[in-house]
Amino acid sequence: MDTLIRPARPSDVEDMVRLLGALFSLEADFQPDPERQRRGLALMLSDARSRCVFIAERSGVVIGMATAQLLASTAEGAPSALVEDVVVEVAERRHGIGRRLLAALETWARDRGATRMQLLADRENAPALRFYERTGWRATRLACLRRSLS
Repeated sequence: MDTLIRPARPSDVEDMVRLLGALFSLEADFQPDPERQRRGLALMLSDARSRCVFIAERSGVVIGMATAQLLASTAEGAPSALVEDVVVEVAERRHGIGRRLLAALETWARDRGATRMQLLADRENAPALRFYERTGWRATRLACLRRSLS
């Protein structure tokens, strides 16, 4: 069966919350919190010019998703796309779905003038790191730091 990659709709939110729960259960820096994920997805879906959410769907079932948003880059002198979430159901991995989701994000970013894409990945998630390397992503010498404002 064919897998469709398409922009997410508000009716997809609960499926995406489920996928994000699986993703965040793997990452030491984040915890699944369905209400927070619903609020975050509402923000992502509210501005199609600077944010995007794509889903992978087969036979009406959401099996993957990816999100990105534009930032102004002083280094690039142009927009840069921050890839926020990439997740595919475990049983659906290694069939090119993640690659297709990233390609959809790249097309979206290029169409909006972005000259670079960037993402954060959990250092302990070796399968994800290998996937990103196979799809042309490279590690930088930068360290990610964060500070909670709550």
